[in-house]
Amino acid sequence: MSRKTSERGQLDLFHALPGEFAVRDAQDLMSYPFFSLSKSHRTRPIEFSAGNIEIRVEAVADHGMATIWDADILIWAASQIVEARDAGLRTSRLMAATPYQILTFIRRGTSARDYHRLKAALDRLQSTTVCTSIRQPAEGRRHRFSWINEWTERTDSGGRPDGIELIVPDWFYRAVLDDALILTIDRAYFDLTGGLDRWLYRLVRKHGGRQKAGWRFEFQHLHVKSGSLSPYKRFAFELRDIIRRQPLPGYRLALEIEARGRRLLAFEPCGQAVDGFVPSGTPIVVPSGTGPSCYREPVSGSSISKDNRIRGRNLDSNKESNSCCAAPAGDKPARGRSISLETDPRIDRPERPLGTSRRATT
Repeated sequence: MSRKTSERGQLDLFHALPGEFAVRDAQDLMSYPFFSLSKSHRTRPIEFSAGNIEIRVEAVADHGMATIWDADILIWAASQIVEARDAGLRTSRLMAATPYQILTFIRRGTSARDYHRLKAALDRLQSTTVCTSIRQPAEGRRHRFSWINEWTERTDSGGRPDGIELIVPDWFYRAVLDDALILTIDRAYFDLTGGLDRWLYRLVRKHGGRQKAGWRFEFQHLHVKSGSLSPYKRFAFELRDIIRRQPLPGYRLALEIEARGRRLLAFEPCGQAVDGFVPSGTPIVVPSGTGPSCYREPVSGSSISKDNRIRGRNLDSNKESNSCCAAPAGDKPARGRSISLETDPRIDRPERPLGTSRRATT
């Protein structure tokens, strides 16, 4: 690694570290709806409000909103910064790397097409703006930023491409340097192909941690937290399909249905929650890596929990309730936009693909 003083203010140029190391993610990005869950072009803003947390994410028509796949670049940046800091090296918001370093870390191809996709992702991250009350010292104060302040292609003396420079925002950089706001995630996360799969893994990893008894969220609450444009019925269908497929590395999912009909997603660690080898969905018996070992086979249909345990109420790792709507006695419902025209299951509307607006379908 090398470092030099940049001409851009007081920022130092931080060069990416070589090699492969732990994958880190910022907890704030794992907990709240900051990214589009679809690869389709989205310009409709994300709006989320619960308690004293408010988020508004806006996109421009030219590039569209940054997607959860684009967020892999921020995971790469966070991993780089934490690794360098732990090694005693000086870090900076201004980072330099080759496309190859970024693409191989996030498990993408390295062809010319992948390079152009990387540049498109950088454009979306730079043009997407976020306004949030998270980590603001005064009530009513908001922080507005883009996921990347600016980025540029570097060239050598002959004018040939020589890498990429980018500047991450101060809001993100401060979170990365705070150990309490960073979690290690399974590298198999990059192999998840579905946007909802990726979002759910990050949420489960953040809220569930390694709690043996697991946790649970009401489907309606998850719909609100996702920021998805998918109607509730479509969203619930996709959640049930994820439960059937069991794609999340290190976690077992189950559907719980209460006597009054509330549907909840329950999840608990199965084996090693981070860097564990849990190839769920294979046609063979799968060792989860636990001791004593936990052998299981995939089953058809949704996995409905039949035990009598009362799972935790998400109090120590999640200050929000399990439910955004019909909370049982003792639960405090999340305030704010808990039910909207998009999330009310009583309003029957034609289903539409994730990431498309109602105007586009009429």
